[in-house]
Amino acid sequence: MSAKTKIVVLHMKEVIYTVIFLVLAVIMGILLFLMFRPAPSESASARARYQAGVYTSSIHLNDNTFDVAVTVDSSRIQSIELVNLSESTQAMFPLMEPALESLESQICETQSLENLTYSQENQYTSMLLLDAIQTALKKAEN
Repeated sequence: MSAKTKIVVLHMKEVIYTVIFLVLAVIMGILLFLMFRPAPSESASARARYQAGVYTSSIHLNDNTFDVAVTVDSSRIQSIELVNLSESTQAMFPLMEPALESLESQICETQSLENLTYSQENQYTSMLLLDAIQTALKKAEN
């Protein structure tokens, strides 16, 4: 044998530990990359939640019928209003307009129908209006 020959002894336990730590380091690197990468930019068509327009839903109370009109653009709810509300209906259901104004301000601000608040005195009116608004927004969705 020559003087330059070197013998390397590897213990199987050390090799296994080294492989395990390398695999864990690779997994951690992948996780860190996935967690901290920049969010993909959304294209204009991907952001569009609604088809722009005015969508209506009818409400029937006793023998009176009127509509809730929801105006939307491609990504936002712009306004909500009562349409074809006669004076007699308005007199019979005086809480209709204040309830709608409260809901409209909350919905247009948050752009959501979740976690809305309304007073006890117009709870059922608000729930009725909210159902009509949901129906109109379903018509507007892409």
